[in-house]
Amino acid sequence: EGGNPRAHYQLAVLYHNGWGVPRDHAAALRHYRQAADGGDAQGQYGVGAMHAAGLGTRADPRTAFEWFRRAAEQGEVRAQFNLGVMYDEGQGVARDDRAAVEWYRRAAEQGDRAAQYNLGAMYARGEGTRRDAAQAAQWLRRAAEQGLAAAQHNLAVLYARGEGVPRRPVIALALYDV
Repeated sequence: EGGNPRAHYQLAVLYHNGWGVPRDHAAALRHYRQAADGGDAQGQYGVGAMHAAGLGTRADPRTAFEWFRRAAEQGEVRAQFNLGVMYDEGQGVARDDRAAVEWYRRAAEQGDRAAQYNLGAMYARGEGTRRDAAQAAQWLRRAAEQGLAAAQHNLAVLYARGEGVPRRPVIALALYDV
């Protein structure tokens, strides 16, 4: 009631998940928006997520993109990853592989394993950046070390082929078996 952005964010999470209150996506969106308007990056992410999923409002990728952008510029890792996906797939914004790489990189550097995987895939395919198997392997390794099965598989392929890493069939086999 005092207008504290963090309090609005916390209340939004409760309504969003139905924790201690009835699940109410419209109320969640209202509180995310009040947090977001107060400059709270997680609140901005929440507004974007609600618009992306069509919860408490109609699905609107362009609005989701704008709220994710605001949160991402403040360093919110989930928003950075989602911007990467939106640029990668052309959702709510024109497809732009270079922008996708930039936002994936920001999230990947903060330890987001899905962003690390996607960034590795972009390097492997040469999308939005030059093709670089060593960089692909570096980012896939980071995601694989966090248990992401797809990254483990793709890293195994690189070891089996000797692309970006020394050819090591034993390591490839071990990664395939994870």
